[in-house]
Amino acid sequence: MPSPPRILALAGSTRSKSYNKALARVAAHAAEAAGATVTLIDLRDYPLPLYDEDLERAEGLPEAAKRLREVFFAHDGLILASPEYNGGYSAVLKNTIDWLSRRQGDEGPLKAFAGKTVLLLAASPGALGGIRVLAQLRALLGGIQMIVLPEQKAIPKANEVFDQEGNMTDEAIRKSIEGLVKRLVDVTARLKD
Repeated sequence: MPSPPRILALAGSTRSKSYNKALARVAAHAAEAAGATVTLIDLRDYPLPLYDEDLERAEGLPEAAKRLREVFFAHDGLILASPEYNGGYSAVLKNTIDWLSRRQGDEGPLKAFAGKTVLLLAASPGALGGIRVLAQLRALLGGIQMIVLPEQKAIPKANEVFDQEGNMTDEAIRKSIEGLVKRLVDVTARLKD
């Protein structure tokens, strides 16, 4: 019997009460319910300096980048819930991608990303729900050889969708997320076998 797909879930935010962290948690639970083995991480646990090739040349990869690379290497797919900062993705998310994309030794290019599936989600208190960032992430992640699912979800007025503890209170949106995540798990399972 094939092993279940391994899905990594994260938010592109370090804010403790981030709507996108709450969304990543909801999606991670849905992935487990769909049969995946899931790891939910917080980028706050992997503090990285701003990417600087001179720093990399002088000191090598930061320890947090080494640990995070191993986490990414161990997974087949990704759930990414991204905030939208001034119409774009967060600096912490881009910086993480930049560090993880660095080739080490004789490993293949983009080992942390290439050939892995990704489901894009966004939540924002604004009226557009972060939809602008999803288009940018689609281009960025496709460019580093990820398989970006065509389905995605932007959740507007996130302050009305999540309560103060970060629980999703809108059942229709929850069902929509569950359907998208099941699709990710199914596609990832087919591609890994």
